[in-house]
Amino acid sequence: MTVLRLARSELKRMTGGLLPKLTILALTMVPLLYGAVYLYANWDPYGNLDQIDAALVVEDTGAAASNGSQLHAGQKVADALVEGHVFNWQAVSSAEQADQGVSSGKYAFALKIPQDFSANLVSPGSFDAANQAMLNVTTNDANNALLSTIVDKLTAAVHASVAKEVGEETANQLLTGFSTIHAQIGKAADGAGQLADGVNRLHEGTVTLHQGTSQLSTGAAGLYAGQLKLRDGANQLSAGAAGLSGGLTQLKDKTASLPADSRRLADGAAQVAAGNAALNTKVQDVVGQLNAADQGLRDRVIQSNSRLMSAGIITQAQADSILADFDAAAVSSPVADAKARIQTDAAQLQLLADGSAAVSAGAGKLAAATPALTDAVSQASGGADKLYAGASTLAAGQQNALDGAARLSEGARKLDEGAAQLEQGAANAADGAGTLARELSKGAGQIPNPNSAQKSSISKVIADPVAVSNVSQAKASSYGAGLAPFFLTLALWIGIFMLVQAMRPITQRALASNAPSWKIAVGGWLPFLAVSVVQASLLTLVVDVSLGLNPVHPVLMWLFMLAAAMAFSAIIQGVVALLGSPGKLVVLILLVLQLVSSGGTFPWQTTPPPLHAVHELLPMGYVVTGMRHLIYGADLSMILPTVAGLVGYTVLGAALSTLAVHKHKFWTLKSLKPEIAV
Repeated sequence: MTVLRLARSELKRMTGGLLPKLTILALTMVPLLYGAVYLYANWDPYGNLDQIDAALVVEDTGAAASNGSQLHAGQKVADALVEGHVFNWQAVSSAEQADQGVSSGKYAFALKIPQDFSANLVSPGSFDAANQAMLNVTTNDANNALLSTIVDKLTAAVHASVAKEVGEETANQLLTGFSTIHAQIGKAADGAGQLADGVNRLHEGTVTLHQGTSQLSTGAAGLYAGQLKLRDGANQLSAGAAGLSGGLTQLKDKTASLPADSRRLADGAAQVAAGNAALNTKVQDVVGQLNAADQGLRDRVIQSNSRLMSAGIITQAQADSILADFDAAAVSSPVADAKARIQTDAAQLQLLADGSAAVSAGAGKLAAATPALTDAVSQASGGADKLYAGASTLAAGQQNALDGAARLSEGARKLDEGAAQLEQGAANAADGAGTLARELSKGAGQIPNPNSAQKSSISKVIADPVAVSNVSQAKASSYGAGLAPFFLTLALWIGIFMLVQAMRPITQRALASNAPSWKIAVGGWLPFLAVSVVQASLLTLVVDVSLGLNPVHPVLMWLFMLAAAMAFSAIIQGVVALLGSPGKLVVLILLVLQLVSSGGTFPWQTTPPPLHAVHELLPMGYVVTGMRHLIYGADLSMILPTVAGLVGYTVLGAALSTLAVHKHKFWTLKSLKPEIAV
């Protein structure tokens, strides 16, 4: 008995009537019922979220933005959500009503925008009261636990969008502030430059001032020296006036006896002539002395005026006025009158000396005139006293002038020192102002001054500094396409598992023959393989054509599904053939273990460590991985090793089936009456 005859015999038995044919047809459709229908139901659930009712509450009252405009961020977010049509948003008037709707199941969840949403968004503009803007979400896992995860992603996206927009606006304001600072620093630099120019001019002025104060100090010192000489001259004038006063006093005392003497002179002509000659000589000497004194006083006044004019104290006009006043006083003074009278008397005395007769004749007249002469001498003595007093006053005034000149010289010296310090300070200020202008200009160049386009670009980068460049080497076209590798593999295992409910792993007729065990085992497996190939082909066709899976490698995917069907059918047929009815439970357990360890939904590395060994040991995980590479167009280098592994699993199943044939060739009481039959 050949292997093919054994397989054909079993297939004829399964198709010998209408009901068996319907059974085979139904078993062929099992993978479609599980795999295709499930994928159809979950092909694009995210595209149908707009069928879910969600409550939207907008309580935001708005706020004044930093630019003076009114910000209604809450309403803006709500409008964006409604226009996005991600969910079927239902406007609700209050948060309590929305929460009640979520609790009753009317709404899947509620998104509530509080009244201070906009105010908190603009609060960072005030450093004293910055608060985060809140979006309040109410979910209820009793409505759907997975929906909470979807809502979390939605709110995260809304948060990111609002944060980016607000951050972009804030960054734009910050960059505008930089531009303002740049402009103000530029103006400050210009002002500092102008200040430097002004300080430089001030420095030049202080240099000129210092030169002037130096000249003033030198002039004041010269004035002091001249004033010192003028004081000495005044002291000399005072001393000369004192001598004149003393001489005139003596003259007055001596002429007091002149009347008596003139009387005695009249008594003797000879004595009178001689006395008159002597008297005339003395009088002429007095006149000469008076003239010399007047001329000396006038010369000293001229010298004093010259010194005062050299010192800049008086002008030429003032000096001429002083000299004119002095000359007028000299002409009209009693001394001048006395001098004139003395000259007259001297002439008379000369006439008297010329002749004794004239002297004797005029003796009476002389005796009568002598009292007037004594009065004139007394008046001259009084004038000399006044001259002395005036000279003393002049000397005292010159001493005061000398003291003033000394103070002026000292003040000029200090002023010169202060002007030198002011000049140095102005030089330092000029250097500092120049440095300030240069540094401000340099600083203005270092402060950013972006234009509108640059501010817009930089604001976007600041608001969203990290951009993700997602390069997908292999990508599922939809949520259903992402689940397809797992559910196609799972559906194929379940479909083959259902075959053992209607097909016999090993026929009793074959066991009674003398055929080798391996032939009987292979002959029992081939019907399972044939039906599983039809299952895999039909499942691949429906998913690809009807659902639009569109795998990158459709033919290779179909051949890979056939290889999986080969391995699965060999393992399931071998286990059930070896263990009988309990083997069906073992196959179910293997299904459950592979369901949780194959990494069909989450990566298998996220499962508990004990399941990692199950993933490495059983075939479904490898099939799921291979299907992903073929459907999404990833690297195909792992396909051949996986196919080789599937061949190994097929050999393992054949070995189990051969062992089962060898075992069941020996009849026992359990063979005739098994303890359990499923």
